[in-house]
Order: sequence, then C-alpha cells, then structure tokens
Amino acid sequence: MNDLITILGVTATGKTKLAVELTGILDGEIISADSRQVYKGMDIGSGKDLAEYTFNGKPVDYHLIDIVEPGYEYNVYEFNRDFYKIYNDIIARGKMPIMCGGSGLYLDSIISGYELKKVPVNKFLRKNLEEFNDEELISKLKSYGPLHNVTDIRDRERLVRAIEIAEFERQNSEEEEREPVNSINFGIKFDRETIRNRITDRLHERMENGLIKEVEGLLDGGLTPEQLMFYGLEYKYITMHITGELGFDEMFAQLNIAIHQYAKKQMTWYRRMEKKGVKIHWIDGDINLDHKVTVVMGILRNYQG
Repeated sequence: MNDLITILGVTATGKTKLAVELTGILDGEIISADSRQVYKGMDIGSGKDLAEYTFNGKPVDYHLIDIVEPGYEYNVYEFNRDFYKIYNDIIARGKMPIMCGGSGLYLDSIISGYELKKVPVNKFLRKNLEEFNDEELISKLKSYGPLHNVTDIRDRERLVRAIEIAEFERQNSEEEEREPVNSINFGIKFDRETIRNRITDRLHERMENGLIKEVEGLLDGGLTPEQLMFYGLEYKYITMHITGELGFDEMFAQLNIAIHQYAKKQMTWYRRMEKKGVKIHWIDGDINLDHKVTVVMGILRNYQG
C-alpha cells in the first residue's frame, strides 16, 4: 500500500463521499486539504458537509477542519506543518491517511514535496519597496511567476509580503524541495456542462440551507466585511450583498460565475501537476459511488501487486 491516498477534483465533484467510503474500507483517517474548511463557523460556504463523515453509521476520523478562528489568515506553510504532524501520527498508529480536497497549492505542496520555510522579514527589501506605487508592486510580483493568490494584490501590505516571500523563495530555490510523500492520486472528473450544472444546483441548495445567515452571523460575531471578503467566493459576494453593494439576483449571478471560474483554475492547477509528472487516476464522476470505490480498489490492488 502507498503511504498516502489523495482524492482531488474541482468543486462540487463529490470528493468527500468517496474519501469517506475509502476511509471506512481501509481503516483510514481523512486529512482535509481545503484552504477554507480550516475555519470555525465557515461551514456552508466552505462545503464542510460534516454529516457525510460517517461509514456504516459510525463516524470516521478527520483532521484540519475547524482548527482556527475566522479572521485568521491560515497559509500553506501552516498547512504543511500541521499535515505532517497528523500524517506521521496516523502512520504510527497503523492507519491509512487519505488526503481529500480541492486546494491545488495545498495538495501539490504535499504530493510534490515542497520545502516550505517560515519566511523572515526582509527590512532592506521593504525599505526599497517604499518607493514603488501599487501598480509597480503588482508588476514586480508578477515578474516572479503566476500569482498563487489574487488577494495578494488587493492591498499594499499583502503586496509587499508576497514580494518578500517570492524573493526569499527565489534566493533559496535549491533548498525548496524535499522527498515527497508516496501518494497514489485519484481525481473525480465531470464534463464541463455537467460540472457547471452541479455548481449552480449546489449554490441554490446552499442558499436554501442558510448560507446568507451564516455570513450574517460571522459579521455579527465581530468580523469586518474586509476580513470576510478575504476568503473569496461565497464570503466575498454575500458580504457585498449584506452590505448593500449588490442586490440578491446580481450577487447570485456574479457568485455563480466566480465559482465556475474557480473550478477552471482548479483544473488548470491539476493539469500543471500532471505536466510536472504527478500521476492522477481520473474517475468518471457520473458513475455511482460503489462503482467509484470498485475502480479505486482495483487500482490500489495493482499497485500492491
């Protein structure tokens, strides 16, 4: 058996259900690789679906969900630190770790073995950047490569920090990679029209299940609109609706488009992983759950053999 099983896919593909089934069959535990499910109270918008974490009527163990307060800016460095601590504990107890999620950077950092360091403050660089206006800072950040997080360009402080991190990574590039975890990776995939329909249907369902009330509760709990908008997608557009910037229909339409665009970016990230040599076994999303499990178990047996 490999050291790690990974279940990935764009949003609304049913990753959690498959991961839970495999966890029950293989005596495993799930490690979430979702950049927003780490936050307490952000349940509907981040798609935690905690009711799904049961197998034959019994709960399955999961990790890296509900671990920090909303308002905190959790990052990939912290995810790696927390992942390896949990991963090593699961392995030590003789269980099967199953990573599940859609956040490409988080997934790739484990599968490809990023070496992530705590990036120190570079006072000399920051002093030099004081002379740049915001447009010049954005241009400089883009010169390091594709943007991993568009929120980095929304305010000057984040721009400067992103450049600081990029410069540190460039200067320490020879030390960035370590031996990756030996993972066998499965992706759930639908055709483009089907995934569009699933995203829209799920958004309607989340609205009916209280998504707006969830965001209102977070605002009432002390978060500022700016803090909530940092988390993007549902939390951004619904905050804009609550604060009167968007009417409901306009908010829904813009949010729906934004989620579709996010799904495309997720798929682009997975293709980039494949180009780097990461093997992903793609499973047809239209087959039923039992059939998906059968496909996965057959591939796992081949690896064992």
